Amino acid sequence: MVQYKWVALSNTTLGVLMASINGTITLISLPAIFRGIQINPLTSFQYLLWILFGYSVVTATLLVTFGRISDMYGRVKFYNIGFMIFTLGSVLLYLTPGKGDFAANYLIVFRIVQGIGGAFLFSNSAAILTDAFPYNERGKALGLNQVAALVGSLAGLILGGVLSALNWRYVFLVSVPVGVVGTVWSYAKLKELATIRKDQKIDVYGNTAFAAGLTLLLVAVTYGLLPYGSSSTGWGSPWVISGMVAGVALLAAFPFIESRVEDPMFRLELFKRRIFTAANFAGLLGSIGRGGVMLMLIIMLQGIWLPLHGYSYSSTPFWAGIYMLPMMMGFVVMGPLSGYLSDKYGARLLATLGMVIVGSAFFALSTLSYNFYYPKFAVILFVMGMGSGMFASPNTASIMNSVPPEHRGAASGMRATLQNTGQTISLAIFFTIVLEELAGSLPHALSAAVVSAGAPTTLAYLFSKIPPTGALFAAFLGYNPVSSILSQLPASQVSQLSSSTLATLTGTHWFPTVIAGPFMSALGASFYIGAGISLVAAVSSALRGRVYIYDTEKEITAQANPPNVKMPQVTRAGDSAKERKQVSGGGDS
Repeated sequence: MVQYKWVALSNTTLGVLMASINGTITLISLPAIFRGIQINPLTSFQYLLWILFGYSVVTATLLVTFGRISDMYGRVKFYNIGFMIFTLGSVLLYLTPGKGDFAANYLIVFRIVQGIGGAFLFSNSAAILTDAFPYNERGKALGLNQVAALVGSLAGLILGGVLSALNWRYVFLVSVPVGVVGTVWSYAKLKELATIRKDQKIDVYGNTAFAAGLTLLLVAVTYGLLPYGSSSTGWGSPWVISGMVAGVALLAAFPFIESRVEDPMFRLELFKRRIFTAANFAGLLGSIGRGGVMLMLIIMLQGIWLPLHGYSYSSTPFWAGIYMLPMMMGFVVMGPLSGYLSDKYGARLLATLGMVIVGSAFFALSTLSYNFYYPKFAVILFVMGMGSGMFASPNTASIMNSVPPEHRGAASGMRATLQNTGQTISLAIFFTIVLEELAGSLPHALSAAVVSAGAPTTLAYLFSKIPPTGALFAAFLGYNPVSSILSQLPASQVSQLSSSTLATLTGTHWFPTVIAGPFMSALGASFYIGAGISLVAAVSSALRGRVYIYDTEKEITAQANPPNVKMPQVTRAGDSAKERKQVSGGGDS
């Protein structure tokens, strides 16, 4: 009979795989989705942002709350509910009615429904695995689980390219059979191993402060990327500033609320453990450093490199996914291996070295020209993937091993919240740098290039007024930006262009060449920032201290002591009647 731990691993891996595929399959399929619902990317940047970010904003906001509720009422129960909600959201997205603004808003709403289901899945998968596996096998299990997340992210890029070419609705339908199987399987096979204390109360004030604060902050960050007035970004908008101030104020009030309620949403005393605090901070910094890099590299491939190498704009989304595969391969190679090694020797060295490698890969990316040699690019991506894999599973195992069993759901939710929040902040940082650089240099570059192509100066003036966001995301969405621009100009002005000038402007080389200089300059700056943040994450990782494992006496004594770990010392957990263990020493000493 198959051991239960493998049932738990396979089912949670399926859930994480499905949720992560969904994140990027939508990203790569946006051209087909926008064409299908008849939305113009040059005038609908707000829909683009919310279809991209709505899922992650909702997920990040709910993870800690759902993790705490799951600790109170059952992790498996709410994991199962998450599978069901996610599947229902996928069905409703496939059935999207109408066209235009209505259809776009419908997609945003039910992407949020999917995000609610994803929050249940992500907040409980690591806790269920930690419950199911002995402490000296958790790194390996969590490593395999996180490999599935990255494989899903990159598989989504490929599936999106294939399915959207057939019908844009299929990108949502593909999750349905997986969701149905996963839901039935989880209800039938997963069992609750955690001890549930019945007399706990829901922390209404803490949940409200945390959810509202994080929502306001992330929504403000999202709207900060929209143009405001004459600015290419909205960071000066009163609404954005107010949202960020109110969000930070509520999050600052959160620890004061938690210290005064009987059953807090999150046990802040866990942050008194150096290993928990350092590992979570390293995870947050790592997400901020590298969270936006995949999207930036995809924009670079779709908007510049692939068109310059003869690929049509309509085919660039699919090929961008193919050319990003080396990053997945690096993670697949190192993720499970680093988890296995961390079970034996501890997380500190592996996780720290992983972040150093990621930082070095950022520096290597900053040396590339816009017309780079692909094998060099592929090697850098592979190395970056290896570094990420070397960091991810040991860091997660380190966090989950350090908390009491009754708080694993909340701890898993906090870890995932910090990671998702870091990714959103990372995207905001990268986008802002790129958009500000393009706003300063792209209008002049476009105007000069239009005149050089033989167009009249009146047309050059109109090109100089193109919003950088619209031009950039038209290319990203697989549209020829110049064709989209010309379609909005008076026919009398377009008719002034000679056939050779028109062919030059609408070809696959003109726009990528014009945008390449400003875009690569901004991207280089963001790579330097990513490198710096990754190295600070490495420092935080190194400060995590020695191996620390907090578990029940039954589990510790039932397993052989791992190599290099001293015999545990028995401690008492306050008013709990159970005996707890601390294991210190080992490879991180």
